[in-house]
Amino acid sequence: MRNDLQGLEIGQKELQKLTNLPVNDELIILIHPMKRLLSQIIERAKGSEAATVVFLGMTTLVFSYVAFDVIIRVFAHWVTIPSWLLLVISSCSVGILTQIFFYFLWKQRSRTVTQNMTHSLKILLNDVERYNAVIKAIDINDQIEAAGNSGVNLKERNKVIEALKLTRNDLVRALKTEKILRENKKFIVSKLELFADNLATLTAMQVSEQASEHGRLLNEALQIALDVQQEMKSLQSQGS
Repeated sequence: MRNDLQGLEIGQKELQKLTNLPVNDELIILIHPMKRLLSQIIERAKGSEAATVVFLGMTTLVFSYVAFDVIIRVFAHWVTIPSWLLLVISSCSVGILTQIFFYFLWKQRSRTVTQNMTHSLKILLNDVERYNAVIKAIDINDQIEAAGNSGVNLKERNKVIEALKLTRNDLVRALKTEKILRENKKFIVSKLELFADNLATLTAMQVSEQASEHGRLLNEALQIALDVQQEMKSLQSQGS
């Protein structure tokens, strides 16, 4: 991703901080990180680090088994099944219980979002998704251009980036305001800057070439800003 795009995307952690809700939370599936770790080990084993990877892997397995076997012999000498089989059963049991814990935690967090979801927040979250999609589209276009396709370069890129920055500021302000009003239903917002928007600036930047790629991206940013402005008006009426 080019430098001018870095930091523009509104990521999950930032979005959760702005809303004070676990929005867009995904269920942790234990097998997924295990697959990624296994893939990394296999990739390294294919390269020059093969001997090191095999040695560390075998050492870890042997040490884990020996440590488990010693614990069983000292604290659970009455167990009659082989320690290696008990290790397998214990590992599977811990994995299943951990996955169940993650599932109920995810359900609880999802329930929290559902209970606190407002009409304005739903619209703003959709606008954030559209905004991030625009950034992703530009990033993909940049990668295609970097691959040697100079004909797909984005014209007036600076204007598009500036429009995205302005839109980002409006989205952040709207999300902050929605959180304040949601958490303080009787609170009247007194800071006028929370309702300030850059719509006029975005409108002035709109280009005449509606069919061009940079024009389409600018219009998309403008449309998001219009939606945000509408929700800000709605939030103002709620706070009054």
